[in-house]
Amino acid sequence: MNVNTTLNPVSLPTPAPLLGRKGWAAFLVAMIIVCAVAPVLNLLVPAGSLFHLSDYGVGLLGRIMCYAICALAMDLIWGFTGILSLGHGLFFAIGGYAMGMYLMRQIGLEGNYKSALPDFMVFLDWKTLPWHWTFSDSFIATLFLIIAAPGIVALVFGYFAFRSRIKGVYFSIITQAMTFAAMLLFFRNETGFGGNNGFTDFKRILDIPIATPQMRMTLFVLTGLTLLGFFLLARWLINSKFGRVLQAVRDAETRVMFSGYNPLGYKLTIWTISAMMCGVAGALYVPQVGIINPSEMSPANSIEIAIWAAVGGRATLIGPILGAFIVSGAKSWLTVAYPEFWLYFLGALFIGVTLFLPDGVVGLIKKLKGGAQ
Repeated sequence: MNVNTTLNPVSLPTPAPLLGRKGWAAFLVAMIIVCAVAPVLNLLVPAGSLFHLSDYGVGLLGRIMCYAICALAMDLIWGFTGILSLGHGLFFAIGGYAMGMYLMRQIGLEGNYKSALPDFMVFLDWKTLPWHWTFSDSFIATLFLIIAAPGIVALVFGYFAFRSRIKGVYFSIITQAMTFAAMLLFFRNETGFGGNNGFTDFKRILDIPIATPQMRMTLFVLTGLTLLGFFLLARWLINSKFGRVLQAVRDAETRVMFSGYNPLGYKLTIWTISAMMCGVAGALYVPQVGIINPSEMSPANSIEIAIWAAVGGRATLIGPILGAFIVSGAKSWLTVAYPEFWLYFLGALFIGVTLFLPDGVVGLIKKLKGGAQ
């Protein structure tokens, strides 16, 4: 008797495209706005024109795009992996401090004390730079530190936390404790990070003056392109097998382990990538704002990052970006018009979204489109 041993071929699912036709069109429009429309409206259109984009508007949009990168990073770990971090403000600040150290060295002898040391070190009667400032005069080394410093901190912290299988609210609490402890550490003058005042009074970057419209617009364009690049990276990660495992870990981590996968490596990898994204956002934020101090590590800032993701819509990638623009735009207006009500508004917004819009703004838009059809 002949036995047919031919195995039927297994059809694997077709990998999803990075972006659809409409997605690429929207991506191209965003690139045109960032690289062409905004520079023209700011640098070429006269200040008195209705279409002029003011320097304040450029700075505000640049800061919000930095926030949007953090919100996108939060979506990768919270929306797609189910890990709620309340300490991502630490990674944002570490990247900002790495850039701030370089900018302080770029001041040179133009400080108030006409010394090669930063002004705060002269004031504290320091004679030499601390060891961790050794490569702060190198732009290449600074770029490395912007990515490596938050990545190493996240890798070490995440390894011990995930190996101990700390999850849920307990993980959120220890991340919040981590950033609060770091904030208290950076407030101390002896750490060599400027204490309470941090770093400010920046003059140049790559020996080019910062306080010029051209440099301000250059930083704006770089921030926009970085945000778009991270969005594509996030899409690629989520559409890959790696991303599908992350979502499986979010939905049923125990089943993932029974299927032969070790969640530790997946969670640690996406956690570290997310931290490095926040570090890059912080580095782009500092020269546009002109200051970095320990308040950027406050637990409230980390909570706000989670609110951006929740308002926009978790596990959508585009939603947290929209959430950052919506919440930060409202904050910039409310803190001027009604400063005493801003925190109440923020708390009410988070509660309202949790109760009535669990899928955020993107989920609401999808429901409205479905109802219209």
